[in-house]
Amino acid sequence: MCKELASLPACCLERAKELKARLGGILQKPDWSLFCCKIGKNKLTLEECLRWKESFENVLSSKYGLCAFTAFLMSEFSEENIAFYYACEEYRNTKSAGKLPIKAKKIYNEFICSDAPREVNIDHETRDITKANMVIPSPNCFDLAQHKIYMLMAKDCYPRFLRSPAYRDLVCQASAKATRQEKKA
Repeated sequence: MCKELASLPACCLERAKELKARLGGILQKPDWSLFCCKIGKNKLTLEECLRWKESFENVLSSKYGLCAFTAFLMSEFSEENIAFYYACEEYRNTKSAGKLPIKAKKIYNEFICSDAPREVNIDHETRDITKANMVIPSPNCFDLAQHKIYMLMAKDCYPRFLRSPAYRDLVCQASAKATRQEKKA
């Protein structure tokens, strides 16, 4: 290892290794827009792809839409947003009150605290409120932070996803498939 790298804090080195691993995974999959949707590429319809344009909620409620959107976020190195959103959903649905503190701490350490490996982009006030909520974790202790991330994705990431080559490719492929099916009929 270079002397310059050795002088960096361990957390920086770990983050650099994580980013290298993520980037390597994307570079090995040049058709990233479809790699996670391959399981359903024969089932993905043009109508479903076009419904995603109607609302962000339609993307999240479609397993192929969620998959394509997640792949898009990965390409932008911001998949922590969707991971945090669904971690909060799972947390909120925890039935056992005894499991809440452990799950809350895990989510907080992974996504909220200032040195979190997958830190989400929230303002200091939201971060402080979420930290205060951690004193006595309830099913709703991440609601404010989750809402902020949802709005960030809905207002920023989602429009970019709809303008992306990945989305356009999915629509084109679904359209071509629909045309082939019409010709067969």
